[in-house]
Amino acid sequence: MDIAGGVAGSLAGDSGRKTQWRQALSWFISSYPLLGALAAAFKLVEDAEVCRLHGIRVAAISPAAAELYVNPQCGLEDSEQRFVIAHELLHAGLRHDTRGGGRDPWLWNVACDYVINGWLAEMAVGDLPDSALYDPSLRGKSAEEIYDEIAAGRRRTWKLASLRGPGACDILPRRLAGPGDPACGVDLDEFYRRCLADGIGYHRGRGRGLIPAGLAEEIRALTEPPVPWDVELARWFDDHFVPVERRRSYARASRRQSATPDIPRPGWHLPEELMQSRTFGVVLDTSGSMDRRLLGKALGAIASYAVTRDVQAVRVVFCDAEAHDNGWMHPLDIAGRVRVRGRGGTVLQPGIDLLQDAPDFPKDGPVLVITDAWIDRVRIKRDHAFLIPAGAVLPFPARGPVFRFS
Repeated sequence: MDIAGGVAGSLAGDSGRKTQWRQALSWFISSYPLLGALAAAFKLVEDAEVCRLHGIRVAAISPAAAELYVNPQCGLEDSEQRFVIAHELLHAGLRHDTRGGGRDPWLWNVACDYVINGWLAEMAVGDLPDSALYDPSLRGKSAEEIYDEIAAGRRRTWKLASLRGPGACDILPRRLAGPGDPACGVDLDEFYRRCLADGIGYHRGRGRGLIPAGLAEEIRALTEPPVPWDVELARWFDDHFVPVERRRSYARASRRQSATPDIPRPGWHLPEELMQSRTFGVVLDTSGSMDRRLLGKALGAIASYAVTRDVQAVRVVFCDAEAHDNGWMHPLDIAGRVRVRGRGGTVLQPGIDLLQDAPDFPKDGPVLVITDAWIDRVRIKRDHAFLIPAGAVLPFPARGPVFRFS
């Protein structure tokens, strides 16, 4: 049946021999829908020699190679083996291998272990092995929060150990052994998201019990499509520029009605004192590395949002290695032909300082920085946001929101 179903290589092995680890993996496919799709997608590598060479005490996983490595000599019970497999599959499904960012890989692995083991203990998926990291006091905390606590030195990390072993990450960046990589018809992120989304649907449909709110929320966040960058930018404009309430005034009479042509009526107008404060500054990275096409697309989006929110003028500063003040511009002029000055190196701090120190720029005016992220650290004292190309990463932690346009 395994051969006919096409799972002989991943579950039963070439010889058709069913080991305890393979039976534990098969249990998720047949009896635990939440992780069944992930379990079917991974190849189980049960090789004591591979584990000895790479220092795998219990288990490890390589999401990029779709391989799950287990040590057949670890001596765990059947229920503990199920716990270990569920632990590793959640590492892959929640993309802990790519979510770490610039964090320390070992400390990030430990933080993720605490979160996953807490969920699995709450869900009663197998039995918690003695070597697994578990702390009931961390219940309800995210991996990021636990990481910050560990990185701050509140926990002694020298005595902690993952399922791979002390000081070793059980989230592997690549396959450990074996020629070639399994072909994948879709992107890995999309594939793992799809597996977890289908799994949680079947899991709830069959009444398999409660899932921790934190795990369900994280899966839901992974399966939701990302918000387009222009929608996020529009929300940023909404936060800073609330709709202006128009007023009636006789300073400018409106059109007279044909029924009563002799009666003047007040016209609508926007309060001038409010319109003067409805502005923001734009610092444009005009270095040679900035793509002109992407720059034009970002400027067009800014202009359209500024017009719809009754912004009368925008202070524009071009900056490469030095600042070039372009003065006040109407939003429609930004969307038109703009002569970009610069195209040299990249030092944005002079442009930001020029805008912050300008006497005619409001003290509470926000600043929008458009750059390709190839910049040094900048210090902005005002409310600000960054607009950078998709895939780019700022070389410093941003204090304001970061929008990625494509």
